[in-house]
Amino acid sequence: MFKLRALATALALASSVSVAWALEALPTEAPAPADNPTNEAKVELGKQLYHDPRLSSTGTVACASCHNTMLGGEDNRPNSMGVNGQTGGRSAPTVWNAAFNKVQFWDGRAASLEDQAAGPVTNPIEMGMKSWDDVVARLKTIEGYQEAFAAAFPGGEISKDTATKAIAAYERTLITPNSAYDKYAGGDTSALTEQQVRGMNKAVELGCTSCHSGPAFNGGGAFQKFPVHENGYFEAQYHFMKDKGVAEVSKNPADEHLFKVPTLRNVALTAPYFHNGSVKSLDQAVKVMAKLQLDKDLAKGDVDDIVAFLNALTGEFPKQAMPRLPGTPGKTFN
Repeated sequence: MFKLRALATALALASSVSVAWALEALPTEAPAPADNPTNEAKVELGKQLYHDPRLSSTGTVACASCHNTMLGGEDNRPNSMGVNGQTGGRSAPTVWNAAFNKVQFWDGRAASLEDQAAGPVTNPIEMGMKSWDDVVARLKTIEGYQEAFAAAFPGGEISKDTATKAIAAYERTLITPNSAYDKYAGGDTSALTEQQVRGMNKAVELGCTSCHSGPAFNGGGAFQKFPVHENGYFEAQYHFMKDKGVAEVSKNPADEHLFKVPTLRNVALTAPYFHNGSVKSLDQAVKVMAKLQLDKDLAKGDVDDIVAFLNALTGEFPKQAMPRLPGTPGKTFN
């Protein structure tokens, strides 16, 4: 899992308005694993669980607290706040289009959405439950959940496995297609402005798409070193190298400062940027990436053009009707 995948892409400008580069629109559906086929009851149950703070020890933190589907799929904070006001060391990745990630978390420690859904619930900083046995015991006392699990998993039962499968099934519906870029990739040459086309061409010319490749601009599950080029000025401001990345999990020095390549989809909505949320604006993030990854100092015009292109990756968000959570009449867990 932690082996750095080499990505080599032949990049060349074809003209001032097009690039010799595969334009790939975002799929409108995400494939489900064989052991977790999607159905309506499962998605609805997953939506309830995703938005239910009772999956946390204090009853205050839900999945949606840090990965807000009313916004860009995260919380626009440098570091998310968990139970009892605790904060971790990393910025929450967006949940939108996470179904197209081959691995989850900044360090790729979860191989699937199902694996990812299991982690925060028992993380002492995030949702703080002592164990999934405690979570299951709590859910079993809620009559409405007994009915919802029976509908989603006929013949099954309330368990860690069924709960995480339901959450993952819901998350696979969180796709934002039909951005201006997608329309351009589909043949509508008027979908992007001249500035956005210049920005796209410049991103390809510089090599940005060597890592941010594929329809989700996430490198197809690749890990990349960050920063590639050390810079004392930026390090003093942003402290990127305090986090060892993949090596925090693998304990292998060779994995230090490797991170999963994040999606650029809806990136204009997910400030602040980078694994530690230390950069507040998208234009500054572009400058930092150019310098630390490509050893390039960009002119302001180029930065503005690339930012314009990145704004063209904001897609259409499916309407999210908030679920009615099953109640516990006459009692509470806290």
